Amino acid sequence: MSRMPEWLERLGAGLARWGTRLEERQAEAARHGNGNGNGEEELPAGQPESVPPPPSYAPSVPATPSSRAIASRPDPATAIPWGMRVAAEAGWRLLVLAGTLWVLMRVISAVQLVVLAFVAALLITALLQPTVRRLRRVGLPRGIATAVTAVLGFVGMGLVGWFVVWQVLDNLDNVADRVKDGIEELKRWLLNSPFHVTEQQINDIAKNLQDTIGTNTQEITSAGLEGVGVLVEILTGMLLAMFSTLFLLYDGKRIWQWSLKLVPAQARPGVAGAGPRAWRTLTAYVRGTVIVALIDAIFIGLGIYFLDVPLAVPLAVFIFLFAFIPLVGAVVSGALAVVVALVTQGVFTALMVLVVVLAVQQIEGHVLQPFILGRAVRVHPLAVVLAVAAGGLTAGIGGAVVAVPLVAVTNTVVGYLRAYGQGPMQRIGPAPHGATVMEVAPTPPPSAPMPGEEEER
Repeated sequence: MSRMPEWLERLGAGLARWGTRLEERQAEAARHGNGNGNGEEELPAGQPESVPPPPSYAPSVPATPSSRAIASRPDPATAIPWGMRVAAEAGWRLLVLAGTLWVLMRVISAVQLVVLAFVAALLITALLQPTVRRLRRVGLPRGIATAVTAVLGFVGMGLVGWFVVWQVLDNLDNVADRVKDGIEELKRWLLNSPFHVTEQQINDIAKNLQDTIGTNTQEITSAGLEGVGVLVEILTGMLLAMFSTLFLLYDGKRIWQWSLKLVPAQARPGVAGAGPRAWRTLTAYVRGTVIVALIDAIFIGLGIYFLDVPLAVPLAVFIFLFAFIPLVGAVVSGALAVVVALVTQGVFTALMVLVVVLAVQQIEGHVLQPFILGRAVRVHPLAVVLAVAAGGLTAGIGGAVVAVPLVAVTNTVVGYLRAYGQGPMQRIGPAPHGATVMEVAPTPPPSAPMPGEEEER
């Protein structure tokens, strides 16, 4: 009983002190709210300074903990780490780019024949366009110069193809006899070799081959019928390539100018400068590859001819054609020549053919290509291998042929556009030699001719 009043008295005193402090804080807040910015209160008009303003008894609502937490919560975008935000931005752009490429590849695969024919026309145009330019300088009209160049080019290609077919058909019987003799010689060599191959094992292998051919007769027949369809597609593609080549040779400049109109206006100057450089790269690649392939075919063909291997001329033509597939084509054509020598002339002649092929290819890789191509087409060997593999898986032999020039042209275009985006001071410089990826690129579109354009001296 004696402690209860004291407790109540202390509680009352504490509440009174708390109320007094609350009133003082309210009065101080009111003074600061109605002050003139210098800590002095503003008096109403007509009221003397000695009269204090009436106290404000408006209740002050303190901020609750939940409202303070909401006010201090950061923006969700700023709460994400910077690296994650950059990865997310790059990720969705990569997804959009991958989707675009996927749709583009689907469209190209649907019209694969047309695309390959047009790319082949570009390669042929890059090879023939200098002839048109020279004829124009002589004084021939553009139409006549284009017609003469196209006729000579296509007739030359047709004569080469006819000569190869004629040589194969003319030597077919002789080759068949030599193949039989070569197989017998190979059989005798295996029997006398240190590999301990018995005659029974050789007969079993031959019997298995015969059984395989006999059981798969239907598949071989269906493959032959499919080959007829492939032949029709090849002829169609050749006709499309011929017509495209004619128009590119005759009207290539206007076709390029019309294509520039499809590009957005802001990007048009950069594309206008990158296009001629891409054409220069393609021209340098085609010319260099033709020269290197021709040298390979001549020297390997002479070696095969002097070793008395049949079908020397058709094999030389195949070596020339397969040289347009970098790395892989040289291996395939060389292996074909060695196999023909093995089954027709024996092991020693095959080894000699292998030595000739390897020697010529080493000279090509270390002397001819760096000297002839130079800096015209600079692509890393790994990029060449991957490009050939991807092109072959995507579009077969045609894709393998166009893969490397496509990579070279893309390399040139990307390098120029990167230099173009760095400002005019970094783009002004001497004209590049060849058509490489240029570290220095002039701002105005260069004077390198597009297909059908005439160079003025």
